[in-house]
Parts: sequence; C-alpha cells; structure tokens
Amino acid sequence: MSLATLLGIELPLLQAPMAGVQGSRLAIAVSQAGGLGALPCAMLSADAVRAEVAAIRAQTEAPFNLNFFCHAPPQPDPAREAAWRLRLTADYARFGLDPDAFPAGAGRRPFDADLLALVRELHPPVISFHFGLPDEALIAPLREWGCKLLASATTVEEARWLETRGVDAIIAQGLEAGGHRGLFLTDDLTTQSGTFTLLPQIVAAVRCPVIATGGIADAAGVAAAMALGAAGVQVGTAFLLCPEADTGPLHRAALQSPAAAHTALTNVFTGRPARGIVNHAMRTLGPMATDAPAFPLASAAMAPLRQAAEARGSGDYSPLWAGQNVSGTQAIPAAQMVWDLARGFGTQEPTCLV
Repeated sequence: MSLATLLGIELPLLQAPMAGVQGSRLAIAVSQAGGLGALPCAMLSADAVRAEVAAIRAQTEAPFNLNFFCHAPPQPDPAREAAWRLRLTADYARFGLDPDAFPAGAGRRPFDADLLALVRELHPPVISFHFGLPDEALIAPLREWGCKLLASATTVEEARWLETRGVDAIIAQGLEAGGHRGLFLTDDLTTQSGTFTLLPQIVAAVRCPVIATGGIADAAGVAAAMALGAAGVQVGTAFLLCPEADTGPLHRAALQSPAAAHTALTNVFTGRPARGIVNHAMRTLGPMATDAPAFPLASAAMAPLRQAAEARGSGDYSPLWAGQNVSGTQAIPAAQMVWDLARGFGTQEPTCLV
C-alpha cells in the first residue's frame, strides 16, 4: 500500500508541524492541495485545539494530522532554574527586567490521558508524535479508533523501536531539519546523521513506510529522497514564508537574510536541541548550554527576553527555527509550494490545483 493510500491523500507530501509559526490556515492549504496538513498541538490548550480542528473541517474534508510531543515531564529543579536566570542577569538588565518577576512554567505539554480524551472527541485521521511514543495504554485506543500513527526517528535504533510498537509509518528526521530534534533513545548528538545518510539505512531496517524529512526544499530534493526508498517526504522550512504561515515579521526577515545560511542546534530556548538561525542568544549562551534547564522549562526564562527584544524590533532572543536548506523557502501560496515540491514525484498536477 502506498503512503498516499494509507493516509488518504493525493500526494505523499506532509507538511511538518511547526509550533509557534503555524496554525490551521497552513494545514488547511496543504491538505486542500493534496498533501497532509499538520496542526502542532503541544503548545495549545484543549479549547484551542478544538477551535483549530473545527476551522480545518469547515474548510476541507481532506485528511489532516494532529501532532503531539511525548517527552517525560521534567522533575522540578529550582536551583538549576535559578542558576540559569542568574546567568541571564545581564540580558535581563539590558531590557530593565527583573528575572524574579516571571513565573516558571513548562509551556509544552506531553501527550496524556486528557489529550487522549480530546483525540477521542475530535477523531483526527492521523496522529503524529515527536520524542518517541506515549505509553501503550495511550496508543492502543488510537489504533482502535482508526487513527493512523506516525512518529519521528533520528537513528536506525529509534526506527526499529518505533516499528516494534506498531506505528503505521516512520518519519526519518535528518540532522538538517529545523526545529526540535526528535531523538528519544539517547541525548547523544553524535548519533545524529543527515537525511540522505539516515534514510536508506532506516528503509533497509524496517518494513513500514518511511517518510524523509530534513533539508528537502525543492522538487530535486523530493526526487532524491524517493530514489533512496522514501515512501514520501515531510517539509517544514519551505513553508515558513507562505502567507498561510503565522511566521512573525522578524522571523520572515531572518529567513530572507544572509543569516539564514548559518543555522545550528541549540538548547538555550527550550532545553532540548533544536535547529534555528544563529542569533545573539545562541552565540552568547550556547549554542548548546550544559546548564540550561530541562525541556521545556528553559523556555520560561527566555520568554520575557524574547518579548522585550521583539518589542524593539530585535530577534536577538527569538527562536528562529529553520532547517539548513532555506533555498526553496518562498513567499508563495502554500498550494503552489505543494505543487512545486510534488514535481519531484514525477506526477501530473493534482486535480485540486487544476
């Protein structure tokens, strides 16, 4: 069975869920164009998820993907968090901020029983997970309800682990990918490899469909992934300048500047490695800081700095998530981006775009 048939879509092209820079509008546009639009849910309240799903279903009957994180909630470590805020003293002083005036908080929610109940209520056709999988008790009902399950792997070992737990397809996340690394069996970044090194190894190691992601920005990249055995591709960064994305003006400007050619993995914004355009915070605090609070607690300390800097028109403290390849990122409608990428499949233009 092809990936498109498995997921009920016209093209085996998935839009990567990108928390903070997209909502239902981008998901709708991609799904309407024949791909699989995605809604990132880890930073949304239950009511916000309901509203976004209602917006999707009001605009299209095409399938869509709800994406969740499944990290282990961090143990409180007040001393570590206080030390991190102390390290940020000069940064807070730059904006006249009191580091003790802002409450700590997680900001990102792992998949749990309450979210399972929400999924049962909404019954999305596709569910995807980042940072591994939830406990079997939370996954089994999803299968019973007919949801197709996707999850990210950053190593062959992670792919095998996911396959033994019954996912329908595996997303092979190469090191080039923007945003958070999906690694979950280890936190050793030396285990991470590029998309076109990782992809054929995972294809050879598992029997389920493998979706390539990371550094794929145009039709040539799509064709290369398919030639290496991918059943489909997932693309994120290329959509960031589309009008349907919620990418902020500072982020959009950075993506169109020479700085976009310089990305790095950093944990200073959230506590987990994620790829973004190098800026002041990454240069002065990291990019990888051994003393950063655990994910996602680090985000609470950075949030007031980001807000203050952005109010002055600066992205110095903003997580400017982006992959290594921004060459295909264009300010064009998402549907046109889908078709431009789909030329890599060697297919005729989708009927929804004719």
